[in-house]
Amino acid sequence: MLYAERMIIETDIAGNLKQLPKLPANSQIEAIFLVMDGQSQAVRQPHPDIAGKTVIVGDIFSSASEMDWNLPT
Repeated sequence: MLYAERMIIETDIAGNLKQLPKLPANSQIEAIFLVMDGQSQAVRQPHPDIAGKTVIVGDIFSSASEMDWNLPT
């Protein structure tokens, strides 16, 4: 059986994959990578039911270590 599935995979600042996709077990995969420029990506927006209703309480930046933020060194 042959089928196609489109996946958009993001990389970090060093070019490493941020998250590996889940693939079918015991299969051969052929991949063709088309690098998208930053301008063609869709603008992300919250769902209208929750837009503007978020309240941040406390310090959100110290909740994760600096290594989890994927900042350039």
